[in-house]
Amino acid sequence: MEASCGVRNVVPQWYVMREGDEPTGAIVAGCGIIENDFHDCPDLAPNLCALYVDERHRGAGLARQLLAHGRRAAGNMGYRRLYLVTDHEGFYERCGWEHLGFARDVEGLIMRLYGIDTVR
Repeated sequence: MEASCGVRNVVPQWYVMREGDEPTGAIVAGCGIIENDFHDCPDLAPNLCALYVDERHRGAGLARQLLAHGRRAAGNMGYRRLYLVTDHEGFYERCGWEHLGFARDVEGLIMRLYGIDTVR
């Protein structure tokens, strides 16, 4: 896994997982940490965003690895909590995230809001 924005300990951060051991391998999964993921709860920051795993690599635990990495990265940046918004139900609870309620995106759509303590 690599931080690809070039600056450590500053939001935003982007992380990717590549196929194989080469730095030129195809990106198979990734996520970011940003200040706010376009929702109406600006005090709940930073946010893990854009969690994605290529369909061919799903079921191998890559999303859980990225979530754990995001928790550590946010903790190492000095944050005590990490948040995310999603329309998915069930997955994040199984990964230890707490459902906090709901938030609205910039178009007014309701999304599920989650939080978790960071780790170092």
